[in-house]
Amino acid sequence: MSTLAHAFEAAGMATVTLGSIRAQLEGTAAPRGLYCNFPLGRPLGRPNDAEFQHHVLWQALSMVDRVSEQTIEDFPDTIIDDGETALACPLPPRHDPDAHPAVDEALGIRGAYDRAVSDWGNAVGTGRTVDADQIPEAVGAFARCAEGTHWKKAGIPGIPARVAQDIRGYYEMAAIALADHTPEAYEATRWFFHKTLAGKAILDSREAIKNAGETRDKWHFLAPFDL
Repeated sequence: MSTLAHAFEAAGMATVTLGSIRAQLEGTAAPRGLYCNFPLGRPLGRPNDAEFQHHVLWQALSMVDRVSEQTIEDFPDTIIDDGETALACPLPPRHDPDAHPAVDEALGIRGAYDRAVSDWGNAVGTGRTVDADQIPEAVGAFARCAEGTHWKKAGIPGIPARVAQDIRGYYEMAAIALADHTPEAYEATRWFFHKTLAGKAILDSREAIKNAGETRDKWHFLAPFDL
């Protein structure tokens, strides 16, 4: 984003870059940078807190009038992700006892996914590689891989990391409808990988692909690095 900011500045447009990693703002020499010590993915801070978000935007936009040379300012408030808060997100009961449990799970939350998309739009849902209708099939492919089928023969419908990201997006959208609150940063991600059969299948597939001797790019990006 800082590189793009330099291009806009060269065309006569003033910019401010929001960053959650100070070293990146410094390393890319943002013309004007506002460092916000917030969890990644929450550039304006707390969800559903309009007053807080307006405060962030006010400080950022005020830099246009106050700063005429390369400067990085610190937003005064910090938001910490404790890494432990669990998402209260009960999964529906089994629907089809004849289906693989992970596939049945994915089918079971489709209603919740559709409700969330209706309320919020599909900005964080599926579609990069597979759409919502294809998610159960994709989950089944990862389940086969986790159970010993070579990943190239398991039927993963695309680049594994991109398919895994769509599955995760599908589940995290459904979590918005299933949960009793707006999830904090990474709550839904931790819930997906630690509490769902689809998340476990992806983690187990990552380990299986790694143990098969595949290059790092084939397995490393199936899940966040700290999982």
